[in-house]
This record gives sequence, C-alpha cells and structure tokens, in this order.
Amino acid sequence: MTSSLPKVTKKLFFGVALFAVALCWSGSLSAEDTNASVTTAPTNAPTTDMGPVAATVARMLEQGHYLHPLSLAEKNPPHLESEPPLPMSERVLKNYLQVLDYNHLYFTKGDVDEFNDRYAPTLASDILHGDLTAPREIFTRYRQRVEERVAKNKVLAAAPHDFSSDKSIQIDRKKAPWPADEAEADKLWADRIEAELLQEHLNEHPINPPAKVVSKRYDQYLKSINEQNDEDVIKTFLDALAQSYDPHSDYMSPSEMENFMIQMKLSLVGIGAVLRPDDGYAKIVEVVPGGPADKDGRLKANDRIAAVAQGKGPFEDVVDMNLDKVVEKIRGDKGSLVRLQVIPANTTDPSKRSVIEINRDVVQLKDAETKGEIIESKGADGTIKKLGWLTVPSFYNSEMDHQPGQREASTTKDVRRILTRMKKEGIQGLVVDLRRDGGGSLEEAINLSGLFVGPGPVVQAKDSNGRVSVSEDSEIKPFYDGPMVVLINRLSASASEIFAAALQDYGRAVIVGDQRSFGKGTVQTLLDVDKFMPLFHSEGAGAGSLKLTIQKFYRVSGGSTQHRGVLSDIVLPSPTDTPEIGEGSLPNPLAYDEVDPQPINKFSTTTPLIEALRQRSSSRVAKDPEFHFISEDMKLLRERLDRNQLSLNEKVRKAELANEKKTREERDAERKLHPEPQDKAYEVSLDTVDKPELPLVTKKKAPPADPEDDEAATPPVDAPDMVRLEALKILEDLSSMTHSLRTAGSQ
Repeated sequence: MTSSLPKVTKKLFFGVALFAVALCWSGSLSAEDTNASVTTAPTNAPTTDMGPVAATVARMLEQGHYLHPLSLAEKNPPHLESEPPLPMSERVLKNYLQVLDYNHLYFTKGDVDEFNDRYAPTLASDILHGDLTAPREIFTRYRQRVEERVAKNKVLAAAPHDFSSDKSIQIDRKKAPWPADEAEADKLWADRIEAELLQEHLNEHPINPPAKVVSKRYDQYLKSINEQNDEDVIKTFLDALAQSYDPHSDYMSPSEMENFMIQMKLSLVGIGAVLRPDDGYAKIVEVVPGGPADKDGRLKANDRIAAVAQGKGPFEDVVDMNLDKVVEKIRGDKGSLVRLQVIPANTTDPSKRSVIEINRDVVQLKDAETKGEIIESKGADGTIKKLGWLTVPSFYNSEMDHQPGQREASTTKDVRRILTRMKKEGIQGLVVDLRRDGGGSLEEAINLSGLFVGPGPVVQAKDSNGRVSVSEDSEIKPFYDGPMVVLINRLSASASEIFAAALQDYGRAVIVGDQRSFGKGTVQTLLDVDKFMPLFHSEGAGAGSLKLTIQKFYRVSGGSTQHRGVLSDIVLPSPTDTPEIGEGSLPNPLAYDEVDPQPINKFSTTTPLIEALRQRSSSRVAKDPEFHFISEDMKLLRERLDRNQLSLNEKVRKAELANEKKTREERDAERKLHPEPQDKAYEVSLDTVDKPELPLVTKKKAPPADPEDDEAATPPVDAPDMVRLEALKILEDLSSMTHSLRTAGSQ
C-alpha cells in the first residue's frame, strides 16, 4: 500500500524475464536507487565515473537494440496504440520518475512540470555527453520530499484514529495524476496513513501497535534512501533509460554485476522464490519449481510478503524495506525455519494475512527436472484409459544448468526417456503441463517440439536489421504421435510459448488453459559496457553490463509470440488468468507484429475436433462448483482492481473480511461433502523410469499449520487442481474422438 523503494531487479536472458530474479537463495542482488535534488552531492560515492558509462550505455541502446536505429532524440518512437506517444527523452524522464515515486505521492505536479521544463529538452544530448545532472538533481529533490513527508507521516501515525469515517482511498495510484500541490499531497497522505493504521489494526498477527509499526516503516524507508550512493542513483536512471526501449533491457552496475556473478557460484539455499518490489511490498513473481516453497505449496504468484520471522522468533515488518534486505531476511542456512506473513493474491482486503512456515533448503536441479505420471482414468462407460502427464518446469540443458557433481541434463533427452516408458505402458494420450514454465533454452524448445511434430521449421527470429532466420528441428519423424493436450497459463513464457505455438500451428495438440500465455517473444544478450569504452580506465571498478534486447520471435504461422502470447484453444477459469500477469503489464513492451509464414506439413486429426472438445468442456465447467468458485473469485478480484478503492471504515472492512471467511467455510463444507475423486496414478520420473514396476504417486502431505495462524484449528480443505482434472477429461475426449476417426478411416 505504501510507496515502493526504487528497486529494479534482475531478469533472465531467454527465460521468463518477469522483472525479478531477487531469488530468495544465496547471494543478494545489490541495491539501486537514486541520488539528487538541486545540487546536493550523494554520499558514499564509488570510484566509477558514471558519466562515460551512461554515455556508452545510451549509444549501445541507440545502435544495438532491436528497435535500432532509435535515437534518444526521436520525437515519435514506436509505442502501443493504447499508450500516448511521447518523445524518447520524455519517456525516459517519465520512467525515471515512475521508478522513484511509484504511486505519485512524493512529488507534486509542480515538481514534475519543473523537471519536464528543465530537463526534457536537453536530456538526450546530456546523456550522450555523459552529463548526469538531471538524474542526480531529481533524486536529491526526491530525497528531500521523502524527508519532509516522513516527518509529517510520523505525526499523522501518532494521532488518534477511530476508523469510523466513510472515506476511502485509491489503492493503486500508478496512473493517477500527481498531487496538484503540497496541500493536496497532505490530504492524500493523511488518508493513506489512516489506511495503513487500519490495516495494522485489523491484522490478526500484530507485530507492534499500529502507530509504532507505521512510524518505523517510514524511518526504515528514509534510511534506505539516505544509504544510496552515486552508482546506485545512476544505476536506477540507466535502468529507466534501458526500459524506455523495452521492459527486458536493463543495466547492471559494477557492484550489482559482481554480486550477480557471486550468486551464480553459490549454492542456491533459501525458499526458492522470485521477488520484485510492488507498492512497498516484496511480491512473489514466481515460485521456483522444485524449491522449498514449491514443495510446501502455499506460496503463490502475486502473493505479497508483509513480515518475516526467523524460526519461532517475532515477526519483523518488511513493508517499504529495500528488496535486498527482505531477501537477506528470507534466505538462510539449510534446514533453518523462516516464517512469512503473506497477503494472499486472491484476497480483497490487504489487511488479510496468512502465516506460512518454510524450511530453507538447497534448490537442486534434480528437483526441477521433467516428471511424468501415468494416470488410470475411468471413463463414463466404465473403461479404464491410461493417460500420460508430463510436467515440464523449464527448458534446461547441460550448458546452461550443469553444476559439478550433477548429471548432464536436457529437457528433450529426459522427456524422450519418460515417453519411452509411457509408450511401453500403452498410454492413450498425453498432457504436457507448461504452467509456470518460464522458459530456458531455445535449443531445447526446438528439439522438444521435434519429438511431437517431426521434421520442419519450429520458430522464426528477426533481428534489428529485419533479417529473418528459421530454426528447424532435426527429428526424422515424431517420436510420439498420439493425442496431445498442452496446458499453459499466464506464467508460461518464452521457450514454453515457442513449443506451445509450434504444436498449435502444426495442428498437433490442443492448447488448454488461461486465455493466453505470458507473451515474451524477445531474446536478450548481456554485454560488458567497458568493452565499448576503449579509453575507459577505472582502477578497482568496471563499467557494469547492459542486457539488451536483440531479437524477436515469430511462429511458423507468421505471428509473433511477443505481447500476444499463445491463445488457448480451450479456455478454463483459472486464478492466474489476470491481465496483471504478462508482457502487457510491463512498461513499454514491444508490439505484436507478423512476418511471412513458413510452409509446414500440418497434422489433420486434431484441429477439426477442437470445437466439439470446447463444447464438451464448456458443459462440464458450467456444472462444476469448483470452477464456479474460481470464477467468483476472479470476478471479485477484477471488480476490486477496477474499483481501485479501499474503505477507511473499520466496520465495513470487518464485514468484508467476515464475508470472505464465511465464503471460505461454506466452500470447505461443500468440498467435504463432495471429495475429489482419486484416479490411480503411477510415477514416471528419471528415478523410476527404468524400474520393473512403477510406484504409485503419493499425495503430498499438507504442511504443518502455524499455531499463531487463526485458521490453524480449522485448516481449509485443499481446493482440487480443477484445470488439471479438466485437462485430463479433454484428453479423454480427444483420445476417444481420434480413435473413432482412425477406426472410421481404416474401414
């Protein structure tokens, strides 16, 4: 709810690149903020002269980015139709102000107008000449505004509040106008502080009295601002500069790059989660497959962390804390316990807290390997069908992921082994589950596609010069040619989108899941900035690195996976199907476009059946209470986001929380009356694939309840994975229809 610290975290190169890789593992990614106001010099100045670095980064972006040539002086740069056109210099300035003052609360309209008048006309030229006066002075003004505001906020927090007004506040102010003047800002902040106090007052897991929590929170925020040095300031500005071209280009400062490389060499110990800052909270972007949080099962994408406790110790508020510091508190020694107070993604009230206990552990590649199941599904006619289920958490290969002492791994090789056993067992259809698969190796995406489509083009790529290249797989014929469903959601990105798109274009599989996948259709390269600075000399320091978007991917049918993603043939209600997840939610995404399609040999058995499959699925979904629950939750969440208002009345908020609890209890009672049917399933993992008899899949044990959690006495009944269950039913239908077609064709 409060203003977020200006922190822009790491992104992967070909994979999901969702904003952050502040992994709660070993090795922190360094801090970045900014430093400037009118002329005050930043403290803790590093040895690197950032002026030449900034000039070089600007030239690299102008000449090396996919949008090349795109000058910083361009008056009408490419932009989405939904966004107003801005000259590049104004776009850079807007991005920088947005990173600093995310919710438009510290700066006033007068500040912003002054910055635009003073800096926008010459910003492009200034950057290319290494003149960083603008970002430094803007940050100094920001630091001044934070100092003034924190002093006022502490007074507001200490004042009495009875929470009986009929006022409300705007939850998300990212697109709201800047306060007209200080008086309007004072009013906005008075309501905001009251909202924070009410939130802590309603918190069922209080840390301290609300006034103390809120006051300490702002002291902590101011301290983090004052700790920023010049490198941090310019790092944040250069990130805003890079992300004016697209959201996946960014700059790593020398200290940040050093920490990043250290992290890559350390054991990955922690909970296994990807975080990014969001409105003052550490928000879960991704739960890493195979990590402790994934195995626990309770932490979800879009959950927000409000407090952290070490072991059974007291909770510490981490709202408005620098993301690096939050990461430091979450990571720790193998086997140690961390407790999180989490605001669930699907709650309608941010005062709602769930307590999650997780034992830290090493995240092994083995835990993120492809896994399979053979499910014995009983049809309506009583016959048993054997259906294969492949979970592909990422597209990995030995070059990217191999570590000393581990086997050389490849998604395609592992899938081939598992499929060999599944075929031997006589599966009658296959689901490939790509939900939460953030991508990985392009080569693996191409090779894996070949297992199912045989020889032919898989993906096209276009560079900044407009040259289009086509990548083909080397498979002589399909390794598996049976009925297929590919399961996606909005967390399926990059390599997984290439795979799903290829199978859809070939008519090889039915795509099922969210309306669309993530929509990342670009690839980045990491460049050492100092290699482009022949006269750069700085003893003991480097110039950092620039991650630069250089290519865009296209399907064999010609359309890009960029921004649009892969559209499902059959859409199912899902908690992840929200516009807040995906390329379109990021700043300045590259637009969708098309190239010429490639000639391919399409399969003829799947595409004609999709409409009938959709109708059957739609009929089942309409009758299923669990899908109704999901649809209700998503409708409420959508209404809350559209309304963008939060009541400051305690009675109203308590009634909303009580209603949410009542709904949950009614659903739990319904689930107990109608338990989920359990099909028999056998594990086909790399450990079991060669065993004479496959072991039964054992149901995951429920995690232990935290005694401090108010719901511990009556833990909720686990909601079934309805998307999985319906995907299997769609596969059963597809298998039956395909069999009927083949039988009819052979007569």
